Amino acid sequence: MTDHPLPTALNLPMADPLPPETQRYFDICVEKLGFVPNVLRAYAFDVDKLNTFTAMYNDLMLADSGLSKLEREMIAVVVSAINKCFYCLVAHGAAVRQMSGNPQLGEMLVMNYRVAPLDARQRAMLDFARKITTASAEIEEPDRQLLRDVGFSDRDIWDIANVTGFFNMSNRVASATAMAPNDAYHAQAR
Repeated sequence: MTDHPLPTALNLPMADPLPPETQRYFDICVEKLGFVPNVLRAYAFDVDKLNTFTAMYNDLMLADSGLSKLEREMIAVVVSAINKCFYCLVAHGAAVRQMSGNPQLGEMLVMNYRVAPLDARQRAMLDFARKITTASAEIEEPDRQLLRDVGFSDRDIWDIANVTGFFNMSNRVASATAMAPNDAYHAQAR
């Protein structure tokens, strides 16, 4: 698979020209990653939608939290595995491999997080993310209490729920539009 002129199956070309601040953001992506992630290219047909998406993503995945950046990426991978989202599995699987320094962990989370050598805290977090993804209406106080029992604060539980919800939304959009992951992700941190 190669990077295509359009990152999805939809004919929604990027705004041309991009506003200067958006072009700067894309230039930073190229500087740090070597490419502009296709998810950003996909949203760039409408700069307001792109800005909304990136603001939420950056807040959930990069802002201060009781969850490490790796833990948030782990949630992204587990949710994406349940939803069979090719784009997010490739992109966030690469992030887990890179952040953890452990390619095997990334593969385990993609295939079946239960076989990964997780501590009790991480296991509880991913079990909660799984339940939100597969049966959110069944979440009850004992589910939240299990997280508190392994050291998560109520703010952390909020963050777990929001990261999980964001990736459930993103997975569905990526799958519905046949969003293609950038080729570069496949070889990263292997």
